[in-house]
Amino acid sequence: MKKVLTALGMMVLGALAMAAENTAGGDGGVSRGLIGLGIGLAVGLGALGTGVAQARIGAAGVGAVAEKPGMFGTALIFLLLPETLVIFGLVIAFILLGRL
Repeated sequence: MKKVLTALGMMVLGALAMAAENTAGGDGGVSRGLIGLGIGLAVGLGALGTGVAQARIGAAGVGAVAEKPGMFGTALIFLLLPETLVIFGLVIAFILLGRL
């Protein structure tokens, strides 16, 4: 749990640093910094959620395939479903990048 909280803290601090870097130019003001913060949070939290979900689903999928090898396709589909969180985060990041 300590590693997860450390990683989450590093992501938040990285997003804040990116937001501060964007506001240093002075041409966009606070809005550019907040957009940068939103981009970092969209991708970072999406990836964090995907990692947590895939860890649990992967462990359960390996157990199911060990007992019943015919479940491989189903386990693979369930393992790929959480990846949509990262894809949605990247889509939002690209939409927000267009506003910079």
